[in-house]
Amino acid sequence: APLVSKDRLPRQLTVNPPAFKTFAPQVDESPRSNESPTALVTRLAELKARSAQSSYPQALIIGSDQVAVIDNTILGKPGSHEQAVKQLTQASGKQVDFLTGLCLLNTDTNQAQTDIVRFSVKFRQLSLTQIENYLHQDKPYNCSGSFKSEGLGIALLEQMIGSDPSAIIGLPLIRLVQMLEAEGVSVI
Repeated sequence: APLVSKDRLPRQLTVNPPAFKTFAPQVDESPRSNESPTALVTRLAELKARSAQSSYPQALIIGSDQVAVIDNTILGKPGSHEQAVKQLTQASGKQVDFLTGLCLLNTDTNQAQTDIVRFSVKFRQLSLTQIENYLHQDKPYNCSGSFKSEGLGIALLEQMIGSDPSAIIGLPLIRLVQMLEAEGVSVI
C-alpha cells in the first residue's frame, strides 16, 4: 500500500517529518494480455499512487508493486500453503528476480517519477521437508515468491544480487530517497 503524507511536505524535511498515512488502493492487479513483468509493475505502482490522489491533495504519494519472476514466469502471491509449496519447489536451486515498480507522485504538479528496481536471489537446493518447515514457521502466503527475506526466508537463499536490499521487501528505499530529493525533500 502506498504511504501518503497528509500535509504538504516542506521543501527541506529534516527534524520533524510530517505524519504519514497508509492508503489501501482498490486496484485490479491482473496483468494485461501480453504485458511484460516490468510494464506490469510500473503500471500498477503509478495506478496505486494515483488512486490516492483525490484523497490526499498537496502531497507526495508513494506507490509500489512487486512481482517475482522465475524462468520468464511471474510468481504471484501464493495465497495458500499448497501454492507456496509449488512456488518454492520451482525456485529450488534457481535464481528468482524481484521487480519492484516505484512511483512518487507529486499531487501539486501531477508529475510522477517512476522506476523499476531489480533485486535477485539464488535459492539453495531445497528439500520438501525444508520447504514445509519454512512455510509452517514464516507463513509467507501473501508474499511474492512465497518467502520473506526479512524473516526465516533468508535461510532458503544461497545468494542475494542487487544494489538495494530493501527492494526485496517491496519498497526500494535507496531509489525512493533519490526521488524524494528530486522533489526537494531531504530525509537526513
